[in-house]
Amino acid sequence: MSTLQFNKASKKSAKLRMALIGAAGAGKTYSALSIASHMEGPIAVIDTERGSASKYSDVFGFDVLELESHSPQNYIQAIEAAEEAGYKTLIIDSLSHAWTGKDGALEQVDRVARRQQSSNTFGAWRDVTPLHNQMVEAMIVARMNILVTMRAKTEYVQEKNEKTGKTTVRKIGMAPVQRDGLEYEFDVVADLDQDNNCIIGKTRCPALAGAVFPKAGRDLARKLNAWLTDGEAVETVKPKIEAKVEAPKLEAVKLESVVAVAPLEDDFEAEFDADIVLCDCGVEAKYVRGKSGAGWVCGQQGGEEPCHFRKRDAQFGNEAVASQNGYAHAA
Repeated sequence: MSTLQFNKASKKSAKLRMALIGAAGAGKTYSALSIASHMEGPIAVIDTERGSASKYSDVFGFDVLELESHSPQNYIQAIEAAEEAGYKTLIIDSLSHAWTGKDGALEQVDRVARRQQSSNTFGAWRDVTPLHNQMVEAMIVARMNILVTMRAKTEYVQEKNEKTGKTTVRKIGMAPVQRDGLEYEFDVVADLDQDNNCIIGKTRCPALAGAVFPKAGRDLARKLNAWLTDGEAVETVKPKIEAKVEAPKLEAVKLESVVAVAPLEDDFEAEFDADIVLCDCGVEAKYVRGKSGAGWVCGQQGGEEPCHFRKRDAQFGNEAVASQNGYAHAA
């Protein structure tokens, strides 16, 4: 007689697995940070894009680890380091480098083939595929929210404007730069277009089916949080992941706080602000633009007398004058 037993299905609270896919300039890094900033913290970032995430350190609070070697084994160690350090949300920017980057899967296949003195890479994949699978498993079993970005293979198409008769060239994103079928490992997969629209493709969250979020941030995060917390708590038993393939040695990793290295570079980042500012009286402040500069003022309405809260926007050349406790970011 079989010892297998069926149990009543139930929605259990879980951790997010989300992938953001887009071509260069689609806003993958910024979108991931904007969504993560409204989820459970603290936040860590595995940065393989030569410090691109740190350029937004004046907008979002997070710690960063910059990987120079993109072996899947290094990703595994970085994921485990983030979990052991107590981070609740992890951004991997980008996962494409584990496939095509320095010491990534494709480079390791070529290395194994050369060592075997063979032009046939079939046998090399037999060695490298298990290591890549272990990296995917590390993401799946980690007890924290994980958002990954992946580069999209790009293609240019010509489009004719029926009104003007003019032909324009537009860049579009195609399949992600990673192993075929990897998207199925994620709960939510979204494509980012050149207008910074987050277009939900595959999703296990019914509230997101077919949705489009311009400049995704707080609204998308709220739906994700509601879905993730709607159920019973579950204790995840994390299996031990052992690397079976020789990989470049990685010294003990340490996540360090980011420092600002560059200002926001274009209007997209300047206008892409999903945070809430509260004034001293606890009322949500409103954003105004005036001759004296842009900033936030008390949002009280009606008969209540507004307080003297004023937080100028340093981005527009004015010094911030709010007190230390005069404003806060809402969860």
